[in-house]
Amino acid sequence: MIGSANTLAIAFDGSTQLAFGPLHEVVVAAKAATDRGTTHAVLIFDDLTSHPLEVDLRGSVVDVLARLEPALVLSTEASSAEPGAQRGPGRPKLGVVPREITLLPRHWEWLAKQPGGASVAIRKLVDEANKQNEAKDRARTAQEAAYRFMSTMAGDSPDFEEATRAFFANNAGRFEELTQAWPPDVREHAVVLASRAMGATRYHVV
Repeated sequence: MIGSANTLAIAFDGSTQLAFGPLHEVVVAAKAATDRGTTHAVLIFDDLTSHPLEVDLRGSVVDVLARLEPALVLSTEASSAEPGAQRGPGRPKLGVVPREITLLPRHWEWLAKQPGGASVAIRKLVDEANKQNEAKDRARTAQEAAYRFMSTMAGDSPDFEEATRAFFANNAGRFEELTQAWPPDVREHAVVLASRAMGATRYHVV
């Protein structure tokens, strides 16, 4: 899995943080660590999702970045187009894509009475639903990202199970208390991610 051109990333050499920032800068730091002959696994994570980013660190820095840039371009292009979607005639600049949906007769009757017709009404309903669920979706994404990172980097650390229970209970104080014995850099990033999920404001500053 690779990030996009706008990806913020964080890299760890074992339990020591190497770098945080734009993906290409973090990759350079990770490459330097491998060239120094680190005996630990160098892991790079997407800062937003905590998904590990697979980067080929073989060769020179120039080689690594040369492989990285096409991957970033392809990732960006892929994210802007849905697989299998074909743009049909009519309003192509707006990215309108024709798809089939199935509804009950009473649904079609209601849609037919709405200003602008069925398509406009459905788009409005989807936009409203997105707005209503935005906060919940953002919180869920942050929670999943925090747990994903903690499981990978602190799964064997003291009080991990108790700390995760405190995290899912939104008990920030208890969580910070139970993570005191974790490796410092791992704990710091875990607290940042947990704070996002709990609605606090401890974010990285680039």
